This record gives sequence, C-alpha cells and structure tokens, in this order.
Amino acid sequence: MNRNDAAGSLLAGLARVCRPAARTTAAVAATLSLLLSGCMPGPKYQRPTAPAATAPAYKESSANFQDADGWKVARPEDAMLKGKWWEIYQQPELNALEEQLNINNQTIKEYFENLMAARALIRETKAQYWPTVTVGPSWSRAKSSGNLGKSSTANAGSTSSTWAMPLDVSWTPDFFGKIRSQVREEQYAAQVSAADLENEKLVEEASLAEYYFELRGQDALQKVLDDTVVADQKALDLTRHLYETGIDDYSTVVTAEATLKAAQSSQLNLGVARAQYEHAIAMLIGKPATDFAMPVKGLLAAPPPIPIGLPSQLLQRRPDIAAAERTLAEANATIGIGYGAFFPDVTLSAEGGFEASQFQHWFDWPSRFWSIGPSLSETLFNGGEYRAALQQYTAIYNGDVATYRQTVLTAFQQVEDYLAATRILSQQVIRQQEAVDAEQKYLDLELSRYQNGLDPYIDVTTAQTTLLSDQQTLATLQVDESVASIELIQALGGGWDVSQLPTPNQLSAKPAKTDYVREK
Repeated sequence: MNRNDAAGSLLAGLARVCRPAARTTAAVAATLSLLLSGCMPGPKYQRPTAPAATAPAYKESSANFQDADGWKVARPEDAMLKGKWWEIYQQPELNALEEQLNINNQTIKEYFENLMAARALIRETKAQYWPTVTVGPSWSRAKSSGNLGKSSTANAGSTSSTWAMPLDVSWTPDFFGKIRSQVREEQYAAQVSAADLENEKLVEEASLAEYYFELRGQDALQKVLDDTVVADQKALDLTRHLYETGIDDYSTVVTAEATLKAAQSSQLNLGVARAQYEHAIAMLIGKPATDFAMPVKGLLAAPPPIPIGLPSQLLQRRPDIAAAERTLAEANATIGIGYGAFFPDVTLSAEGGFEASQFQHWFDWPSRFWSIGPSLSETLFNGGEYRAALQQYTAIYNGDVATYRQTVLTAFQQVEDYLAATRILSQQVIRQQEAVDAEQKYLDLELSRYQNGLDPYIDVTTAQTTLLSDQQTLATLQVDESVASIELIQALGGGWDVSQLPTPNQLSAKPAKTDYVREK
C-alpha cells in the first residue's frame, strides 16, 4: 500500500467510524441545548444611575456673566466639537504636529496594541463554544518475556507491533452560560480598552497643543526681552553721553548698566524652558529631540469661542466616563461567571479510529474501534470557595459603581474649573494689557523728564523694571488663557462621543492580518 492509498483509506475509514458517534453526540447536544438554552446565570446588567446635572447651562459659562468682558463660549446653536478639535485654533503648524502625533506617538501605539490583545482574548474565549478534535497516530513494537508461562522451559517470548490512528472529539456545551458570561466579560473588557485608547489620544493631543502654545509663549517673552535689551542699551548710551558731558554723575551709568545686564540675563534664561517644550513636542510626535527643531514665532492670540453643549450631554462625550461604565458591565459579567461555577460541567466525548498489528491491515474495516459517552462533573463541597468568590465579584462591582460616579463628578468639576479659568484669565489679559500700555506711557514720560533734568535716573529704572514685569505677566497670562481653553476642550471630551465606541460584535470580528504583524 503506497502513501496516497493509505491516506485515502485513513480519511474514508475515519469518516465511517466516527459517523455513528457524531450522530449520537449531535443528538444528545441538540436535546440538551433545547432544554437548557434559556439558562444564563447572573444578574442582567443595567447602567447604574449617575450624578446628573439638571441645570440648562454650566454655572461658569458666559451665559451667567453677560456683562463680563473677554472670552465667550460659542452660541448654544453652534455644533459641538467633532474629530480634529485642534483645528478650531487655526494654527496650521499645530495641525501638522497633531497629525504626526496620531501616527507616531508610542504611548498611543501601546494603548492600540492593548486593544488588539483584548480583541484576541474575545476570540480565544469564543473558541470554547466548539469541540476539540485531536488526532494521535502512533506505532509501537514490543517483545514479551519468555518466562511468564507455567512451563519450566523457557521460550523466546513473542514480538508484536501496533499501528494506531485514534481520533478524539471532546466538547463541553455551554448549557449553563459559563462561556457566554466569559465572552461578554472579554467583550466589555475590549470596550474598556477602546475607550482607554480614545482617552489616551485626547490626553496626548491636549498635551501637544499645550506644549505648542507654551513654546510660542516663550517666543513672545523672548521678543519682549529682546526689545527690552535694545531699549536698555539706548538708555545706557544716553547716561554715558550725559556723564561724559558733565551733566550727570557716574552712578547713573552704573544703574543703567545693571538694568541692562539683568535684562540680558533674563533673555538668556528663556532658552531653557523653550528647549524643554521643543524636546517634549518631539517626544510626543515620535521623533528624537536631537533631530527636531521649531522656528521662533511669537504668536499669541485669544482663544476662539468653544462650543460646550449642555451639561446633560457630558456623560456621552468623555471617553473616561465610557471606560468607567464599560468596566461596570465587565464586572457584572464576572458576577455571571461566579454564578456559573455552581452549575455542573457536561462533557460529550467520542473516540474512534483504526488499530492493527500489521501495517497492511491498518485501515481495514475490521481494524476500526470507537467509543462514545457523556460525563458530568459537579463540585459537591469546596469549603464555600465559590460563594466567597461570588461575594468578591459583587464587592468589586460595587466599587466600580463608586468609581463610575466619581468619574462623572470629576468631569463636571473639571468643566466648571476650566470654564471659570478661561473666562477669568481672558478678563485679566484685558486689564494687564491696559497696565502695559499705561506703564509704557509712564516710562516715555520719565525718560523725557530725565533728559530735561527734572527727575533722577532712578525713576527711569523703576519705570523700566515695572514695564518689563508687566509685559512678562501679560505674555504668561495669554499662554495661561490658551492652555485653559485646551484643558476645557479636554474636559468636554474633545471631539469624541460614545457613539464612536465599538460594539461587542465589532470587537469580536476577526481583524486584518496586518494588525498583528510583529514589530521589528
């Protein structure tokens, strides 16, 4: 018998041997499935109540501060932010950086792979729905002892060979919902991973935008100090001229020089913070800081109106709230697994194949063998382990309820915090700009009075120091206002809403092969 004939005989023979066992197994499984298909242990999940805002608008929104100057929220009829929320700032450079972040950021990639692992776990768990089929071809040769008989005369014993081709089928049907509870647990866990991914994206996107405006704020401060150094240098030249002509004494020269050196020192110090922000941006977009640089642009502008929507919409817009709620569903499914432990396991198994002492008779019809039979396993006593486990799962669920509600409360707090911060900072920027304008007029007046011999130079120095301090404060407040608006957008959930969360069926689907290519 050649190999092709042996293989053909094997397949045909196994089909004949296993056909009765398969019919019997299928009949038993169908009967039990009909009887117990409605059995699903554990409580049915219902979203728990959460602290909800009943007010028609946020307390700190400009709707309650109609007489306030500065930043305003968008009109109520304006659409909420969607997708690429950073485009609202109309900064092409920022837009380009954000696009690179969503492709190259390594932390986002890490969270994406966590999601892919969670999806694979769903398919691993669903594999338990199906039978396990194994085949184990074997060959053995044995020799028996020649001194096992009653005769006192020794013999040579016997030698035999055994050719075996067993096929085993084992199946534990999900009669009591244990596997279904496990599948649901993994599906909800994958939804948690999907929400965590979206939340991490939002965190990284907001961080990049904040670093961008912080860096531009350093550029604006650099311009302030550059202009200050130029002005202080002119003042020093003036005092030297007056000293050389005998109009003023040398102490004014020393004072002017000290003022200039202090401004130059502050001018140099700004490079430290700017370099750090530049390096942080490089890290976020997945580039080595050594190969990344941003040109100097002192661009600071008031943030645009931000559509904030209604307080009742907040629970649908934040991915961290979605993650906390899906964690509850996962914990509820775990309780179902705990209840399922009290039910027995029913296993249906069948074995069939061929066995012969000679190869040429391996696949002959008389060489067939088979067996079939169900088995039931039930724990009668384990010292209360299952009940204690169920109590543990219930306590974890209750703790997750508290976490979910705390997440909601924190979300409302953050929105109100950053609404207040953005509104108040915008008013402060207006007043600070007025202070800078007034101080510039005062410095011009003092320089004129000093040149005419009416005031001492110390008054000029005081005016210079005050003006520089006010200008630095103004630039810092403008940055703070932009950062507060970004934090407000983050608190609102960016451009995300819960409709974008993948469903359990979508997460259970088999992904593309390219999604599981090993990184090199």
